[in-house]
Amino acid sequence: MQRYFVPETNWGKDEVIIKADDAHHINRVMRLQAGDNIICNHPNGIAAICEITSLNNDSVQLVITEWLDESSELPIEVTIAQGLPKSDKFELVLQKGTELGATAFTPIQAERSVVVWDAKKAEKKLKRYSKIVKEASEQSHRTKIPQINGVTTIDKLIDESSVYDIKLFAYEEEAKTSEFQSFGTIISKMKIGDKVLVCIGPEGGFSEKEADQLKQHGFNSVRLGPRILRTETASLYVLASISYQFEELRCR
Repeated sequence: MQRYFVPETNWGKDEVIIKADDAHHINRVMRLQAGDNIICNHPNGIAAICEITSLNNDSVQLVITEWLDESSELPIEVTIAQGLPKSDKFELVLQKGTELGATAFTPIQAERSVVVWDAKKAEKKLKRYSKIVKEASEQSHRTKIPQINGVTTIDKLIDESSVYDIKLFAYEEEAKTSEFQSFGTIISKMKIGDKVLVCIGPEGGFSEKEADQLKQHGFNSVRLGPRILRTETASLYVLASISYQFEELRCR
């Protein structure tokens, strides 16, 4: 069944209304009709099977037929703070990171970020990015849509980092030494329910100054395996590793 995230204001006691782009998708793309079923996700993370009762170009009316007991969210709340990369690499991080269970994404204007966002560009980008994570959440049967925060700096990120239980950043220099702190060591210390902030640098990585800043404020520098990863690969490595540890190994 198709899955759609529906704003809280569109939920009634036993009914749901879908509007705008999703209504168009149901009508024109999926060509669903009255009597067909879809899954509707509430912003609080619960979902229900709903039957279409009527539809037109602007809205779809549904009745709730069954509430679902689903658990598809990563048991660790992971925020990916991504140094702004070139081209559309950040879109890849958002899409695949959403599929792998990220809770939130924060773009960082790092020292070595080639691209620079002004306020107008940031507003336009974030609108597109919101659509990407919504569609990726529907495709991967997430029960919540990841949050996309506004673009920030290392200084501001540090100031707002006290809410996290574990803070770390991938640092390529760690991969070049014989004495290093592995990501596996950090994962072994994580507990279900922890809030984790993972910082990934842009193409050139974090500068020495940024690395020192992060270390001074309680961020652990880690290596992500013995090879140097591309910036768009690093966050996916992190999320896949956490998923494997908490969703696969512990299911045995």
